[in-house]
Formats: sequence, structure tokens, C-alpha cells
Amino acid sequence: MTPPLVVVVGPTATGKSDLGLALAAELGGEVVNADAMQLYRGLDIGTAKLTPVERAGVPHHLLDVLDVTETASVAAYQRAAREVVEDLRAAGRTPVLVGGSGLYVQAVVDELEFPGTDPGLRAALEAELAERGPAAMHARLAEVDPAAAEVVLAGNGRRIVRALEVIALTGRPFPARLPTAGAPRYDAVLLGVDRDTAELDERVGRRVARMFAAGLVEETRGLLAHGLRDGRTASRALGYQQVLAELDGGDLTCAAAETVRATRRFVRRQRSWFRRDRRITWLDGAAPALVRRAIAVVAEHVDF
Repeated sequence: MTPPLVVVVGPTATGKSDLGLALAAELGGEVVNADAMQLYRGLDIGTAKLTPVERAGVPHHLLDVLDVTETASVAAYQRAAREVVEDLRAAGRTPVLVGGSGLYVQAVVDELEFPGTDPGLRAALEAELAERGPAAMHARLAEVDPAAAEVVLAGNGRRIVRALEVIALTGRPFPARLPTAGAPRYDAVLLGVDRDTAELDERVGRRVARMFAAGLVEETRGLLAHGLRDGRTASRALGYQQVLAELDGGDLTCAAAETVRATRRFVRRQRSWFRRDRRITWLDGAAPALVRRAIAVVAEHVDF
């Protein structure tokens, strides 16, 4: 029997990584990363990336595959992740997709298509953005696609450029709202991990404190030589963005406090995204029998 795809999702700091690791070990599987920021080499402490020792011999895929100067692409990730998933299933190994990047997860699990890109057109639009600024570009977007302009923030230059690129390439409106997925691609079992809101807020605070104590500032400084400030995606990773803002004579205590606030906001966005997927079976990350309960849910869907 071909193994199922097991998916572990949920907000930051709920315990997804540990559960995914345990499930992969129990089910004879391997972990496939679905955290956009863990794709980056060097973004270790701030993304809570499991160390090689913590992985306990369980293979992990799609970690450390991008330089910090590269821009993460959902479409490129989709191709790479599906290849890993299908190779593992063909080999009789259970792929365990783990992460909190909702669109990345959906891109693997469902038939979801992404418009292509044109490097020349993108470069021209980016040059125009640099010259005219996001407000003027947003006004242009409002002329060609008013519905997209209502959703895309006027200050989000990158998103405006992408919208204009897609419209030019496809001749169709930009799908600015949440994507509509097609049919499920795999016989996947989706597990969600969450915790009481007050408890999770406390866990986020403790987690950020541990990251700063473990050397997040030093790690960020070390990545400057690799071009972190120039990385469109990596430089906006939680923790790193806040440290970068304070490195040049700022207050790193403020960086820690702002990281906590930003992470808690991100947790709420993650909840909103995943809660709309009715296929997910939700588990309490604080439950002492979490792994056993998760395995039971998988068994309900699959006859091993």
C-alpha cells in the first residue's frame, strides 16, 4: 500500500516540529519542511529549526536550500516538495509535511496553480517601482484591476509589482485574495496543533527570550556578510527583521519585545488561515498523549 501524506500544521510555538518528528519516527517516514523561512541557510535560531542532533536520525527535506539573498517562491517550493513527497511514497516511506506557512502547505496538498513569471518584465516593473514609488504603482494597479488594488496594500511594493506582472502575462485579473484550491492532490491526513491562547502567548514570549539568549543577534550579524539585508524574503523573517531594525545603534531590548508582539500577531493570522480548512483534525499541543492521539487519527484514515 502506498503510504499516505501526513500533514502537521498550526500556529508558531505549538509543538509542530516535535510532533512531526515523532510521527515520522513512528510511521517509518521522513519530514518535509513547510516553513518558508526554514528554507534559508543560516536562519536557524530565529526559525526554531531543529538541529541535526534534535532530528534524531530522521531525514528532513527542504531545509537550508536557499541563500538569504534569494527570494522564496511558492511555485518553486511546490515543485520541489511534490517531488520529495512522491519519491518518498514510491519508496514506501511516509512523508510528514510539517510547517506553519499556510500557502506553502496548500500548494503541496491541493491542485493549486500559480501564474508564471518573466524576469525581464519583473525587472522593468521593479525599476519603475524604485523610480516612482509604491503609491504611483498602486494607482496604476487601481486603473487596470480595481479589485486587486482594494486588497493589495498601497505600501507593499513587491506585491504591487507581482500583481502588475501577473496581469500583463495572463491578461486576467490578479488573484489577490486567498487562492481557491482545486481537488486534493493526495490522500492526505491533516493534523492541526494548537494550544490555549493565553498559554501560547506565554510560550511565544519564552521562545523569543530563548532565541535572544541563544545568540539570535549574533546570528543576524553573521548573516550580514551573506547579504541578509538585501534578501527580500529572509530579511523579513520574524526576529531577524526586528534585530536588523535595531542593529545600527538601536535598542536590542526593543527588538526582542517587538519580536514577541509580531509573533503573536502572526499566530493569529496562522489560526485564521488553517481554521478555514475543514479537513484538519485539531489536537491540543499540551495533551500528554499527543503523539498517541495523532497516530490514532492517522490510523482512522489509513489501514496500515
